[in-house]
Amino acid sequence: MIDSDDSSAPLIDVGKLAASLQRFADDRDWLQFHSPKNLILALTGEVGELCEIFQWMSDADSISAATDPENGQAVKDELADVLMYLVRLGSVLGIDLNEAVTQKLASNGQKYPVDKARSNSKKYDRL
Repeated sequence: MIDSDDSSAPLIDVGKLAASLQRFADDRDWLQFHSPKNLILALTGEVGELCEIFQWMSDADSISAATDPENGQAVKDELADVLMYLVRLGSVLGIDLNEAVTQKLASNGQKYPVDKARSNSKKYDRL
């Protein structure tokens, strides 16, 4: 999944978003509320709101949920909320999300080698 042509380029760059979220929190004096615990709880709530949209959909309907006139904007809004809380949490904890993602992809590549994992949904310890 890592682009072999330019492995020095970051997989994700959330710097501008993290800075915008920091300004947003600073302007409202919300740092006092942005403990890791509170951000994790808020993130979990937003994931729950995203799940609620999909909860009773068929698999087929879920595939087109983001473009559905009835649910599309809600899906986009909840995904944005999840991303913003995740980036804010990473920022508050001092975690470089690009480094974390890069390391995790490499680790997953070792756990799930293509020759064993292709078309197989088993967990790595059962391959």
